Amino acid sequence: MSLDLLVKNATLTTGETGVDIAVSGGKITAIERGITAEAAEVLNADGYLVSPPFVDSHFHMDATLSLGLPRMNESGTLLEGISLWAELKPLLTVDAVVERALKYCDLAVSQGLLAIRSHVDICDDRLLGVEALLEVKKKVAPYIDLQLVAFPQDGYYRFPTSQENMKRALDKGVDVVGGIPHFERTMEDGTRSVRALCELAADRGLMVDMHCDESDDPLSRHIETLAYETQRLGLQGRVAGSHLTSMHSMDNYYVSKLLPLMAEARVSAIANPLINIVLQGRHDTYPKRRGQTRVPELRAHHINVAFGHDCVMDPWYSLGNADMLEVASMGLHVAQLTSRSDMRYCFDAVTKNPAGIMQLEGYGVERGCNADFVLLQARDTIEALRLKAARLAVVRRGKVIARSEPRITHLSIEGRPAIVNPADYQPNHA
Repeated sequence: MSLDLLVKNATLTTGETGVDIAVSGGKITAIERGITAEAAEVLNADGYLVSPPFVDSHFHMDATLSLGLPRMNESGTLLEGISLWAELKPLLTVDAVVERALKYCDLAVSQGLLAIRSHVDICDDRLLGVEALLEVKKKVAPYIDLQLVAFPQDGYYRFPTSQENMKRALDKGVDVVGGIPHFERTMEDGTRSVRALCELAADRGLMVDMHCDESDDPLSRHIETLAYETQRLGLQGRVAGSHLTSMHSMDNYYVSKLLPLMAEARVSAIANPLINIVLQGRHDTYPKRRGQTRVPELRAHHINVAFGHDCVMDPWYSLGNADMLEVASMGLHVAQLTSRSDMRYCFDAVTKNPAGIMQLEGYGVERGCNADFVLLQARDTIEALRLKAARLAVVRRGKVIARSEPRITHLSIEGRPAIVNPADYQPNHA
């Protein structure tokens, strides 16, 4: 039987080399050496790394690529970004949001990013962002798994119609219940919002993903409530706390209590390294806090940790290009995750870890999985991080949907040839 696609001489993220990957009907049908079947298309990996696609489990697609509308965030701070978004919301149109989101999705595909969880602001009685991103979700379904979170940006209780808008958004087909307890008027309201939103998710059989304690305040401890409500309502494995930056500043003794509670409730953590490192610690002089949550400690407690991009060219962050390797690299540096094992874990934090949070079916480069993968110009995952490796080919359901040229430059230095393709430099490491 003829195959749809045959990938020859690939290296896998497990370290296995020289394998072939057979694809039929959008699925991986075999991974072994020396496959000789005919195929409609043959892709020579040339020993480079075949990885499952990148996954971004925390993003704001309703705001992406809106940089400069209606003005720039001159201070670059979180609070000015929130104020600026409030100015922009009344000016949004469905067509404009859809257009920007589709442009971003095209960029994402070129970077091998094929699954995104996007929060969508429901503190707008038009639910314009919800309407726009539901349309985008349908349009991009052939090449991106887009999961939407109903996000009460201005507070579940603080914004007068959030409670009704939350139900309306979920009724329209939004996938996940969101929240922002630290932005409520009081700690008590924040606690109430966590309880109410988790109960809503339990009633509807949905997942939960809350912006939780995105603050430098060590007394912002809504993650404790989130872990408790997860346990109480039987939501284990369906809940994520995003940002968790206050944990960076918490008392060590308190954290020693908190982490086992999170592990027991199987609450995942989503750090957003690019954003956390630039928005947190703004009130500090020196020493200045980094803001990113305690990734090594979370990992040590077997809590699933993912890295998200969060923002690209929007009111909060004027940079970014949908490159999850850049996100992982920043997370690696900020958390000082530089052992060999730690660096491999950072690659997992933008691939299989967020795939688990999003509960993606058929994810991975294994027999029987969906034929979704990326050919990276690197020999292993650490090298992929070091080089921000070129995405030589992006495959979705067995079809190559994006390609890029290898990063090779030929130079002559003082009459001798020089190799400056970094992927061809092989350091001596295990």
